[in-house]
Amino acid sequence: MNRRQFLVAAAAGAFASRAALAETAPIHPRALKPGDTIGLITPSTPIMDPDRMALVERTIRYFDLKPKWGSNVGRRANFMESIQHRVADLHAMFSDPQVRGVFCVRGGYGASQLLDRIDYDIIRKNPKVFIGYSDITALHIAMHQQTGLVTFHGPVTTSRFTPYTQECYRKALFGTAPLGVLTNPPDTNALRPSHTLRAIRGGKAQGRLIGGNLSLLCATMGTRHEINTRDKILFIEDVDEQAYTIDRMLTQLHLAGKLQQAAGIVWGECADCGVRDYKPSNASPFGLSETVDAIFKTMTKPVLSGLTIGHTDDQLTLPEGLLATLDADRGTLSIDEAACV
Repeated sequence: MNRRQFLVAAAAGAFASRAALAETAPIHPRALKPGDTIGLITPSTPIMDPDRMALVERTIRYFDLKPKWGSNVGRRANFMESIQHRVADLHAMFSDPQVRGVFCVRGGYGASQLLDRIDYDIIRKNPKVFIGYSDITALHIAMHQQTGLVTFHGPVTTSRFTPYTQECYRKALFGTAPLGVLTNPPDTNALRPSHTLRAIRGGKAQGRLIGGNLSLLCATMGTRHEINTRDKILFIEDVDEQAYTIDRMLTQLHLAGKLQQAAGIVWGECADCGVRDYKPSNASPFGLSETVDAIFKTMTKPVLSGLTIGHTDDQLTLPEGLLATLDADRGTLSIDEAACV
């Protein structure tokens, strides 16, 4: 074998190993029950406002759980110290036998900084409910691919928690049955729905559920934590982006083959995305929906748009890594396996 053949074989082996790791049997956390202690961490942007911290504690106790604050919560530190403290909080909460779930207080920025400093053996040996969204996407992808742990893309403890959000949250975190068919909340005005569901491409597909915030999915590209979408149901959401930046990120995933490899795609609501007041961009003449449709209509797979995922008041809690069925024509996503035991 010459040098070039060796390098090609080594690269192929590395990618095969990564794919094999991502396809290991899911590790299921234990369902929460009233009275459980929850570890509260800020792996992204810190939270400093005492009023918001009081709201976090109120939220945890509302669900009949006990809060345990990470030592880094409410702390500002320099760049490198902050990373060390955030990793230490994550390790401490997964290691603590009294902590039954690890909840992210907020998203923001910075979770990607932790990925190569995390001891994934700690997480693998201590499976627990882990939940958050937005910037927390980086942790979901890395944890899933490194450990197989089923994690939850859902509200942070500073989220709004509408009745619909609460219902989905309780069912996902406290139940041991498959979530079954999920769709948007019923509308009070059928003529003017709050959430517009539509099939960009019709059809039905099945695969393991994976995804999150578009910006963070793109940020994994070219790293050892690069998202694996092969034969998966890929869900995507984002916030506060313009049409041309959405186009750029979706094009990156397309060029990398990530959209083509997926079995089906769910485009969630993109909150506050579009032309910004008084500062419109001339980079693209197309609106958000035109941009999204132009890319997804080239796919030969079902694509559903408008599911309440991510930065919306009404928010689904989605378990990542479980077998799911997408029916774009019916506007539903079904979770076919139990997330918790």
